Amino acid sequence: MEGHAGALIFGKLGGVDIMAMQGRFHYYEGYNMKEVTFPVRVMYELGIKTLFVSNAAGGMNPAFKIGDLMVITDHINFFPEHPLRGKNFPTGPRFPDMHEAYDHELINLATQIAKEKNIRLVYGVYVGTTGPTFETPAEYRMYRTLGGDTVGMSTVPEVIVAHHCGIRTFGISVVTDLGGFDNPVEVSHEEVQEAADKAQPLMTEIMREMVKRTV
Repeated sequence: MEGHAGALIFGKLGGVDIMAMQGRFHYYEGYNMKEVTFPVRVMYELGIKTLFVSNAAGGMNPAFKIGDLMVITDHINFFPEHPLRGKNFPTGPRFPDMHEAYDHELINLATQIAKEKNIRLVYGVYVGTTGPTFETPAEYRMYRTLGGDTVGMSTVPEVIVAHHCGIRTFGISVVTDLGGFDNPVEVSHEEVQEAADKAQPLMTEIMREMVKRTV
């Protein structure tokens, strides 16, 4: 997976035992939704109660800056295949409610920690799309009109399945580029990776403290 190591890691974060995916399966790589979300099913069977997700995303909110950490408050699903399509898994109801896919208590905790550590957070709605192309200026403007603040190619399927399993979820988008404004800027995978790498220490600091305080 380009830009992703693709490793499953068991270790400690903030002194707490964790399971982590360094990289993930993406729909644009040709996997179906059952394959994309299979790791979440494994996490559920291993007893995981809380899921932290992160992604690199394009920003559409004019108040955002490259390198911002956006706490995901909700999402819009533009994937053509739904991860819960087919026979219902007994981990949750056939028609799960999605009014709080991103846990409000975890969002409040992240806000408190960021204030303590003087880390800038922004908040908004993540739009999940298939990729692998980056968005056109017109697509950026459309997603913004529909209520999106960032857009990316992951996260939404995993969060839907986690929510169906009763796993609490917290998500952060690293704003790696900006689009949909008057002066469109070309973006490359390398530039996205560079912006994500710079923001990662701050995101890790918040998540490490959240893990310590949620156990």
